[in-house]
Amino acid sequence: DVIFHELRAKDLEQVNKRLDVVAKQKDRDKQMKAEYEVLMKVKDLLDTQSKPVRFGRWDNKEIEILNEHLFITSKPIIYLINLSEKDYIRKKNKWLAKIKAWVDENDPRGVIIPWSAALEQQLIDMPAEECESMLKEKGTSSCLDKIITNGFKALHLEYFFTAGKDEVKAWTIKKGTKAPQAAGRIHTDFEKGFIMAEVMKFEDFKEHGSENAAKAAGKYLQKGREYVVNDGDIIFFKFNTAGLKK
Repeated sequence: DVIFHELRAKDLEQVNKRLDVVAKQKDRDKQMKAEYEVLMKVKDLLDTQSKPVRFGRWDNKEIEILNEHLFITSKPIIYLINLSEKDYIRKKNKWLAKIKAWVDENDPRGVIIPWSAALEQQLIDMPAEECESMLKEKGTSSCLDKIITNGFKALHLEYFFTAGKDEVKAWTIKKGTKAPQAAGRIHTDFEKGFIMAEVMKFEDFKEHGSENAAKAAGKYLQKGREYVVNDGDIIFFKFNTAGLKK
């Protein structure tokens, strides 16, 4: 509760400073008026309702304004509960139920992940075979994959892959990113000269075993500018840089 209060107080301080500026210009500037209305909504959440910014309901235009301010309480939260190795393995701790009850009441969309830093520290420098053997012996598993996966989900991020003869690379994008903008993550010229994306789902590649087999099964698709990239897509971008300004 104390931490949440301090975070809200910091955001409220930022809101009030900006409102002092915006309030003087809102009557003669449409953009300032829109920002003023969003900031007043933020202030009401933080001050009157004692709630974080992420608890508000925001439309796309409001989100654009919020993104300019990066309020601390607008960030999603994942609660990592650090347990002893013994408690983590047996999945029991006297505080777990109390922590869950608090999160359910105060942050219903919050994600709780019990983990053991002590266990992960042992695993971090071990070869893969030794890790697997030790975890099997202890009857447990590492939690790092779960933490990373949930972190990506909370931040609305995903991967797509590009592949050549010598290497495979993963690229991070926001969910909802369209093909040209995804291509731009590799190089800005790819976005500017975008023609099409040849797309194969990772699940299809895994099922059929090769690119040629996926093609034969009709799972290798050509997509245009409006295609929204999905998590795990394997993409070959076609582009033309002729005529682009240097």
